[in-house]
Amino acid sequence: MKSIYFVLVLVSGLIFAMTAKANHPGNNLDEEMSEKETYFQAIDKPVAPSFELVDASGELIKLSDYGEKIVILNFIFANCAGVCPLHSVRIVDLQEKINTTPMRDLVQFVSITTDPVNDVGSTLEEYGETYGLDPINWVFLTKKPNDPEDFTRKLAAEYGVKFQPEEAGQQMHGVVTFIIDRGGRFAAKFHGLKFKPINLVSYVNGLSHQEKRLGKNFLVRWWEAVSHYFSQ
Repeated sequence: MKSIYFVLVLVSGLIFAMTAKANHPGNNLDEEMSEKETYFQAIDKPVAPSFELVDASGELIKLSDYGEKIVILNFIFANCAGVCPLHSVRIVDLQEKINTTPMRDLVQFVSITTDPVNDVGSTLEEYGETYGLDPINWVFLTKKPNDPEDFTRKLAAEYGVKFQPEEAGQQMHGVVTFIIDRGGRFAAKFHGLKFKPINLVSYVNGLSHQEKRLGKNFLVRWWEAVSHYFSQ
């Protein structure tokens, strides 16, 4: 009876520890990136601001749909006469670098428009083609039909970047690339366009490998504990 109880405790501990540690790379990865990249900011919040939006076909897309992937997220609008095109070019570069590696199946790129009144239908469909974004792991999202006009601008503000409407359909805004770890953890931000793309790719690669390493090490320690108990 004691043995059964001990096993149940160990199994419960395994489940709890894996849930708590999964998707949390710890301080080393963030510290290393902070030393290498001036425009990197570690966030490490358990949950990123959630959303329910739609793609060009009207299909509902939730952040939780990508719970098993690392999400690279940015906010833009198609008619932007400022830095949005440059941001999209940077996202294309990141996607090309990532998609030539096994990380392609682990990463989802998400762009969200802050001009949902104008970014509809063919505009959403053609934006990626214009810049060369690969739809295999990239999507352009907008608000749901019944959401208010400023819905995605408020969402952007939740992430910490403001889009202030101006004349001629323009918006004054900053440029941030957000990294959301598997499980929805808000991992980090890369500010502006001066960060080195290879550093962001390396960070994402570190996140993908760190989860495997944590899981493997814990399973090894758990099995060693069980084996030791029953060998006595």
